[in-house]
Amino acid sequence: MRLADLAAMIRSKNAGPFTLTFDILFTDDASYERVKRSGALNAQMFARLYKTDPAKVRFFECDKARAFKFSIPHPTTQAALGSADLHGGQQFIPLLDVRIP
Repeated sequence: MRLADLAAMIRSKNAGPFTLTFDILFTDDASYERVKRSGALNAQMFARLYKTDPAKVRFFECDKARAFKFSIPHPTTQAALGSADLHGGQQFIPLLDVRIP
């Protein structure tokens, strides 16, 4: 099953000019726990997906909020010449197809 089929919201945004942050939120405990138990979301997977150093990925599991949060260095400075996404709002797309066993 795809992450997009289980999560209520998958979003990305700038967290300042040098950091992108990603939120994956669930409406029910069962879906959140399924994803958490699968281990499919982790810093190494995220680093591969976004072509960054795993040591620079900040990964949080937020049980009370039924959410996962990832933050990575922005590949370019926000609003830099050549930056394709001023607000970081389109960077979540690769997460939609992450497979959850």
